[in-house]
Amino acid sequence: MKFATIRSYIFSSLILVSASMNAQVTGSSPEQTVPTTTTDTTATQPIVLEQTWLIDPNIVQPRLQALQKEIPLTYNATTHQFVEYFAYRKPSFTKTMLERKGVFFPIYEKYLKKYGLPDELKYLSLIESGLNPKVISRAGAGGLWQFMPKTARVDFGLRIDEYVDERFDPEKATEAACRYMRQLYNIFGDWHLVLAAYNTGPGNVRRAIRRCNGGQTFWAIYNCLPRETRGYVPQYIGMVYMINHADSHDIFPENIETAVAHDTIHVNSYLDLDKLASLSSINLEEIQKLNPHILTHILPGHTRNFALRLPKTDIAFFKANRQAILDSATKIPPVFIEPIPQPTEVLASTEEKPIIITTPVMGATVASTTEPKMVVEQEIIEDDIEDVVINKKPKKKYYIVRKKDNLTEIAEKFDVEVYDIKVWNRLHKSTIQPGQKLVIYKETAVTSQVKYARNNHREKDSVKKGRTRFHNVQDGDTLWNISQRYGGISIDKLKKLNGIKGNVVKAGMKIRVS
Repeated sequence: MKFATIRSYIFSSLILVSASMNAQVTGSSPEQTVPTTTTDTTATQPIVLEQTWLIDPNIVQPRLQALQKEIPLTYNATTHQFVEYFAYRKPSFTKTMLERKGVFFPIYEKYLKKYGLPDELKYLSLIESGLNPKVISRAGAGGLWQFMPKTARVDFGLRIDEYVDERFDPEKATEAACRYMRQLYNIFGDWHLVLAAYNTGPGNVRRAIRRCNGGQTFWAIYNCLPRETRGYVPQYIGMVYMINHADSHDIFPENIETAVAHDTIHVNSYLDLDKLASLSSINLEEIQKLNPHILTHILPGHTRNFALRLPKTDIAFFKANRQAILDSATKIPPVFIEPIPQPTEVLASTEEKPIIITTPVMGATVASTTEPKMVVEQEIIEDDIEDVVINKKPKKKYYIVRKKDNLTEIAEKFDVEVYDIKVWNRLHKSTIQPGQKLVIYKETAVTSQVKYARNNHREKDSVKKGRTRFHNVQDGDTLWNISQRYGGISIDKLKKLNGIKGNVVKAGMKIRVS
């Protein structure tokens, strides 16, 4: 089975730490500095005293021990570096995860319990997808749990076609991920190896075990794993720590997202979502948010037993007028077919008339182009899987605030997040004063590029970082679903990038998305 992760999408320009940082600390090779401790965190784990930590190891280590349940939360220099990364170098990501987790954690907890899996596996999706159900990697992995299309269809029976992609359905994708993790645990019997196998595939983990003389723990086979997999478990441990102790590091959610209460209706025919929304007085974007697996604005005529979610707060009018609304929304529109051009001499004597095909029988498939097809996007995320290994800490810069400066402009100038600037400088508000000295951290000293945390690591990455991305608008596209497909870029930013004044985009438009 092939999975691909998409963490660099999550972190934007994420710079991940790895074993090479340990080499800098101890002066030896990464292989020599990789911890060989067992997965039992109750044992004393090595703390690299030569490293000047931003967070006291004597705070992190006991907290991890207290958090540990079924999955070991091993503490060592590598996991500590990831704690510091999420606390100080990318606090904006941690903040976003705190804001989104309330929407998806209840779903994860339900299915993890159903399949008898550790509750703490819910944190894995944070580093897989950034809790964005519509995200797609350039390798083709999609959804909260980053399934490849073939794996999703063949092994777990998820529907993927031009109208629906169930990898984007939080419920079905989560259940499939739980089934897969249970299979992996039956193979390896060790949760760290399950996490590694989820990232790189069980075959690669088995090979690593053989190359490392039959080692039976993640740390024992660390040096034999693909390089992009070595940071996967430490990153997971760092994220578990930060989600539970973010407040200790002055990271707080600002705009907490909550799950939208909904009811479902079962669709067994063609359905026009635009008409349904309009006639029901339900916001179309709310329907799309509740049904991220619907790729277009329609469900085709062969639809059967499709559970469509509708917001409970706005469903009263629909329930009162259900039959009339559905009669209209399920009516397949007439199909107009252009006539075939005839030879000139024939056309001269024959009146040309358009051919009109009347509405077919309800539920039949229309052999025409009226039902929009899903477009396979060549470039969905330009900087996907562009993580690098670094040997130095981020460069500390200072910026003196000038008159008329604001945090947004300063953040854009240095290509960082506003929230990160606020955390770095302990700013509780967005107000700054001329002459004020701000600390800015910039990543430097890149030594080697790796495709970090990607299953198909042999695939060459020909897309250069920083390249402008465009999206060709198709039938059924809206600013909202375009924004979700490209990592949650705001609608306002899309409009600003493209000079769009209203809220409508038309098929054929070329939209800049970065």
